Amino acid sequence: MIRAALLSLGTLAIAAAPAPGTAPVAPAATKLTPAAVLKECKEGPSGAPVPRFASIKSNSAMLRTGPDDRRFPIAWEYKRRGLPVEIIAEYCIWRQVRDPDGTLGWMNKSLLSAERTGYVTGGIRTLYTAPDLQSRVAWRVEPGTVMTITLCESLWCRVSNAGRSGYILRNQLWGTYPNEAIGG
Repeated sequence: MIRAALLSLGTLAIAAAPAPGTAPVAPAATKLTPAAVLKECKEGPSGAPVPRFASIKSNSAMLRTGPDDRRFPIAWEYKRRGLPVEIIAEYCIWRQVRDPDGTLGWMNKSLLSAERTGYVTGGIRTLYTAPDLQSRVAWRVEPGTVMTITLCESLWCRVSNAGRSGYILRNQLWGTYPNEAIGG
């Protein structure tokens, strides 16, 4: 199951490959300690906070069942640049992410961007010209719309899409933490 943590504080099970020139044998699992796993990495954690939000960098990004493109199959291909994801763990160049639907898996960090985006949730949402329900309506957006976040303070976020911008209530947007300050 994808939701199972593949890397924990304990061990990581990795199938051992046969030595060159030997006949293949039944796969064996090698238990690696966290220190041994880190030696396998050419690159360590980014140092950025975890969890955090990021977005998909291109129109084709593969989500894998584990943190390696040779050992773990593709679970999903995302075809939506800018879709926000939540990074919940790091392992070498891999980031364990959760998408707006709650799907978990691993992506290579090169497929992710630090650009902050939000995913409109619920029904059709009203965006306002100011962070106030009494301000003029700027426009309305459909659920599932991906918006670039330029500012979030308190209950409101300023977002834009296709040259239009406005303010949306933070709780109508997936891609920010409560009371997280963005921009400004």
